[in-house]
Amino acid sequence: MTVLSGADPHALAAAAAELAAGQLVAFATETVYGLGARADDDAAVARIYAAKGRPAGHPLIVHLADAEAAAAYSAAPGAAAQLLMTAFWPGPLTLIVPRRPDRGRAAAGGQDSIGLRVPAHPVALALLQAAARLGVTGVAAPSANRFGRVSPTSALHVAQEFGPALIVLDGGRCAIGIESTIVDCTRARPALLRPGQLGRAAIEAVLGLALAEPGADAPRASGTLASHYAPRARVELLDGVALRHRLQAAPDPAAGSVGVYSRLAPPVGSGWIHQAMAADAASVAHDLFAVLREFDEAGVAAIWVERPPPGPEWDGVRDRLQRAAA
Repeated sequence: MTVLSGADPHALAAAAAELAAGQLVAFATETVYGLGARADDDAAVARIYAAKGRPAGHPLIVHLADAEAAAAYSAAPGAAAQLLMTAFWPGPLTLIVPRRPDRGRAAAGGQDSIGLRVPAHPVALALLQAAARLGVTGVAAPSANRFGRVSPTSALHVAQEFGPALIVLDGGRCAIGIESTIVDCTRARPALLRPGQLGRAAIEAVLGLALAEPGADAPRASGTLASHYAPRARVELLDGVALRHRLQAAPDPAAGSVGVYSRLAPPVGSGWIHQAMAADAASVAHDLFAVLREFDEAGVAAIWVERPPPGPEWDGVRDRLQRAAA
């Protein structure tokens, strides 16, 4: 793998040229690292699906250099989408909008709708802007990991997933650590398809109405399968009382066979590997995928996770953990 500094103009130019030529490039965003290909080239997008082992019908998110670039993929995104673009782009919000029939079919998983986002990370924006100058209208970029597995939040994580031929633009640890919020704007009343750091209340305040529930007719969206974001080890979610009882009742496991991610005090005994869970949702979101990867690297057979506390600020973390444990 070729890791290049995202702060190096020559590295950015080289990565943009790779994208323009239809090749894959991994890059930092504020949420997680993405594995990108030009979204206007279905053959290039197919390389993403092949590299990840991702089903071709599971749509990707197209990353744009600015809100104006949305017109290349959606001729009429609608009033709600326009409001949310103005309020939250660049930022961790993906909008599902009607797709232009002549653009982005593979990136959309064959659907008539498509997910669009303008990321806030300076490396991502610099790359997208450089690629746009070479005629790349947008970059389809799911998380840079094998399909269904734990998303990467550092260049090292990407290195653990893919071979040496892949260019990775290093932008440091991702500030947010979980994927973007997804809102479906293809209906009269927008619906929340995937929670993230950007919460329901902030979105509803801009729209002036409550978000709908997705419903059975919601378009497919990235990262919304029941089982997703999963480490190799089996994940089990336990409330604080159940976890305390489990730790007290269970015999000391074989060294390093169980990982515990909790706000509780570390379990007594030599067999456990404990990672302390922060008290606030933003910190847990930032750390979550890195912690799950560390447990996998340690070779644990099981991961016991203390359930997040109630409250809307925990919705994104709760969603990722429930899918990891499915």
